[in-house]
Amino acid sequence: MDKDKKINELIASRYIERVYPSKEKLKQLLKSSKKLAIYIGIDPTGPHLHLGHSTNFFLLKKFQELGHKIIFLIGDFTAQIGDPTGKLDARKVLTHGQILKNSKGYKKQAGNILDFNSKKNKVEIKFNNKWLAILRLRDVIGLMAKATVGQMIKRDMFRKRIKNQKEIYLHEFLYPLLQGYDSVAMEIDIEVGGNDQTFNMMIGRGLVKEYLDREKFVITTKLLINKKTNKKLMSKSEGSFIALDGKPDQMYGKVMALSDEVIETIFDLCTEVSDKRLKEIEKNLKLKKINPRDIKASLAKEIVKIYHGEKLAQKAEQEFNRVFKERKLPSEIKKMKILKKEINILDLLIKTGLVLSKSEAKRLVEQNAVKIDGSLKNDWKEIIKIKKGMVIKVGKRKFVKVN
Repeated sequence: MDKDKKINELIASRYIERVYPSKEKLKQLLKSSKKLAIYIGIDPTGPHLHLGHSTNFFLLKKFQELGHKIIFLIGDFTAQIGDPTGKLDARKVLTHGQILKNSKGYKKQAGNILDFNSKKNKVEIKFNNKWLAILRLRDVIGLMAKATVGQMIKRDMFRKRIKNQKEIYLHEFLYPLLQGYDSVAMEIDIEVGGNDQTFNMMIGRGLVKEYLDREKFVITTKLLINKKTNKKLMSKSEGSFIALDGKPDQMYGKVMALSDEVIETIFDLCTEVSDKRLKEIEKNLKLKKINPRDIKASLAKEIVKIYHGEKLAQKAEQEFNRVFKERKLPSEIKKMKILKKEINILDLLIKTGLVLSKSEAKRLVEQNAVKIDGSLKNDWKEIIKIKKGMVIKVGKRKFVKVN
């Protein structure tokens, strides 16, 4: 494929929501001979990347294939402040050690899409502590002079806090300025990020103009949203996400657990399937020519294949069908010794690691989510007689076998 065609495809990419200042100007820039510096920044507030991040990675992959320099920025300094985006309360402060520990697996997770090992044009990893930690107070005051309080409180989450009489801390105003300064320090041409990061990225665009006297492009990508409920599908802070380093069977099962109305969105933004296939999926769902469950199964397999390969995707599919279609036990079940002959069911669930607390165990028993050897247990006071080979099941996917 020639360069012009690749550029046109990139500009028309389904992952992109908006380009600042415009798609036309971006196209002109891409047609120049300049090797562009393009980055995405991620604060390591947790150890897992999720499907929501993959939308950005698929777009950056297209830039990498065109020969541009891709920077994967780990916000080890900014994560100590905490991005206030979408938050009605200040984020919990993490130590630098916790942040670095969280980021350890990022390269491997993103490396299923981006090429960190290319001999010609590998993705470069950087940490913003390198330049932000050495800023002097004079520099910080100068940076603060580039923005106004009026600008900051226009942000939706700050307006909500004021309405709800919740505090806004001064360091939270600093966050977008420091993220914006990343673009100055790295002399960035383009920043890519979810549309919820538009404010922060545009602050960086203004700072590049102020400090470097040149243009910085901002590309916002589409978020994974359930169009029916208007809620995010992937959220690290809320714990509802499909991790890029999840085990094959877990990934497959979590995709299958998603609502039918989000199938098209996940196919669209979290895979590289052709536009032709996407149209076929949309048509089949609209005309009800195929069971949504079957399309979801092909989506689950596609997702697992991206991160674990065809063989393990096939195995995950077979295992899911074995447990949920054929109603059989999983082919592999975690085994554990229970030394007591009799034990309260709540203590048993904690002992096996199937739950973390008695309150959680009690709730699951009362919700009819616990079975032992296929028998439903709904009395949380019940004393269980332990026998070898006993299978304990919690929910749909958690199993332990007594050894």
